[in-house]
Amino acid sequence: MSIVSTRAATRTSPRVPQIRRYQNWLSEKHGLSFNNYHDLWRWSTTEVEAFWQSIWDYLDLQSPTPHTAVLERNVMPGARWFPGAQTNYARQVLRHVEPAHAAGLPAIISDNEKGQARELSWPELRRQVAALALHLRAQGVEPGDRVAAYLPNIPETMVAFLATASLGAVWSVCAPDMGTNAVLDRFKQIEPKVLIACDGVTWAGRDIDRLEVVQQLREALPTVKHTLVYRNLKSTADISGASDFEEVAVRDDAGTAAFEPLWVPFDHPVWVVYSSGTTGLPKPIVHGHGGMIMVMMMQGSLHNDIGCSYAPETFGERYHWYSSTGWVMWNAQMSGLMSGTTCVLFDGSPGGSKDAPDWTVLWRFAARHQVSFLGAGAAFYANCMKAGVDLGACGDLSRVRALGTTGSPLAPDVQQWGTAQFSRIAAIPEQEDIWWCNISGGTDFAGAFIGGNRELPQSPGVMQCRLLGAAVEAWNDAGEPVSGQVGELVCTQPLPSMPLYLVNDPDGARYKGSYFEMYPPGHGRKPGGGDLDASAGSVWRHGDWLRVGDEQGQGDWCVIYGRSDATINRHGLRMGTSEIYSAVEGIAEVLDSMVVDLEYLGRDSYMPLFVVLRAGVALDEALKGRLKAAIRQSLSPRFVPDDIFQVPEIPRTLSGKKQELPIKKLLLGQPLEKVVNKEAMANPQSLDWYVAFARTRQA
Repeated sequence: MSIVSTRAATRTSPRVPQIRRYQNWLSEKHGLSFNNYHDLWRWSTTEVEAFWQSIWDYLDLQSPTPHTAVLERNVMPGARWFPGAQTNYARQVLRHVEPAHAAGLPAIISDNEKGQARELSWPELRRQVAALALHLRAQGVEPGDRVAAYLPNIPETMVAFLATASLGAVWSVCAPDMGTNAVLDRFKQIEPKVLIACDGVTWAGRDIDRLEVVQQLREALPTVKHTLVYRNLKSTADISGASDFEEVAVRDDAGTAAFEPLWVPFDHPVWVVYSSGTTGLPKPIVHGHGGMIMVMMMQGSLHNDIGCSYAPETFGERYHWYSSTGWVMWNAQMSGLMSGTTCVLFDGSPGGSKDAPDWTVLWRFAARHQVSFLGAGAAFYANCMKAGVDLGACGDLSRVRALGTTGSPLAPDVQQWGTAQFSRIAAIPEQEDIWWCNISGGTDFAGAFIGGNRELPQSPGVMQCRLLGAAVEAWNDAGEPVSGQVGELVCTQPLPSMPLYLVNDPDGARYKGSYFEMYPPGHGRKPGGGDLDASAGSVWRHGDWLRVGDEQGQGDWCVIYGRSDATINRHGLRMGTSEIYSAVEGIAEVLDSMVVDLEYLGRDSYMPLFVVLRAGVALDEALKGRLKAAIRQSLSPRFVPDDIFQVPEIPRTLSGKKQELPIKKLLLGQPLEKVVNKEAMANPQSLDWYVAFARTRQA
């Protein structure tokens, strides 16, 4: 197939889904066939070693030494995968340089609020990675050393990560919108040898200088021996003792041409990511090269249906997932490079500025760069719907064939809105709807438990399936799997991407307490039936409420009902907060909402609802009545709030999650500094209203 003809393909062109290609391969190579996806999933979670060996082979992963087992011991925590194998994340990326470049495809396309679009070719990516890696090596960086980055969502951040990984050093990044204390809470724990930072960022139309923060970081991190600064805002200020990123990256000689990433053991640390850190110090979570390669590539290819950019059947694949570098979705975005896919980055605000809101920004960006997979947080799509965005006026979106969502449950009406918009754009029948790849997972294991399957039916408000290899179930209070009912989300089999360990947790107590305390060894049942025994270790408890199947327990669909530790329990009936939000935010005047249940020993609970309304809308008795009626009709009279308050903002973490538990603790009388880390928040100023409200309640 010629390059010219495939470039003209749109999302309506015939395309064999990646998961179908994998199943065809299983049939041809191993004689395995399955009646349906559920049977395939069941095989992947019961024949664990056979499944992950098949993924190794299907992805054509390489190692100079053979592995002696797939899973040395099936136990959580402590599973050891592919002992004896060697790999490197950067090596997996750079193996695509020649074929992708020969096809005329870029590695990275980037753009920002100022319209400064750039392309980075695959050979140029390799050269810059080599140049920076050689510089870091010259500064004494060795395998296991930590390299900390304070960088935005730009190509240079990906280059810096790949250079770090190529040396066997350990990467960790914080977004430049994070304040000094929040960054230090993270970086102090990992004791970095090198700091790579930027001079500033642009956000919502405003340039924000960060050189003062960079200097504060240098002074507070005594282990940092070398600093590199990327002049994102083109600052001319002298930065004493720091090297210039661009001057280092320009190197092009025999050394860069000959450079190759170091082979490292499968479980060699690749990066440190952090829990949200709403209270106390964030958990520094360490993941390994091999686990990230296997799980991120498997989920990206088979479940997100992202193929090689240069493969004839997927020619020109362009993958974008809107994220800051402080969210694990940045890591997920970057994983596209491992399969030779062009990654398309946007640095800036997706909704314009406070004074000039504009929810067409990302859509126009996607049209401009012919994005084929567009991912974002669920709140982004909800804001677009509320703002009345007309996608038909945003440019040529005909190449967009998939919309990804995560971060919070996607409301049914929002999905229906997006589907209707794309149906009008493409002028295609309703049965050929745009595909929504709704996923749910976590930073903790840098992956997804639940997500999409291009071949399964869609239904607004639900996710299509449990992902391959993810032995996920909903458990009741007795530790029994239930279908068609809401239960604790657990995972009963290990995944290669589960944490190696937490930093500064020598005996593993914090790691075990975070994920394995609720269901100790021998608790529960195996996915294929039969009791678990103590030798199987503990069961991963994720902290979400999950329903598998429909109300009758049929099908593969899954619904997340919010965090299990923030569940509302009213008069003996439990309800995930997301169900309340779905009812409340379905009202046009409501932009955002949050509910907390303030339970007192010996007294009735008190449940207030906080709502953010459209500009110019006031919370009057009529609107309160409509809100209560929506909850009563959609859920139950038990969940009608005791009071409703109009608020300026809903407090959210840097990754966009509503901070229900901190606000609950604040309103129950705990001091603000004990319940929330302001610098781990996207909008710390929002707390002022709740602090004042807490005082009035306690007076």
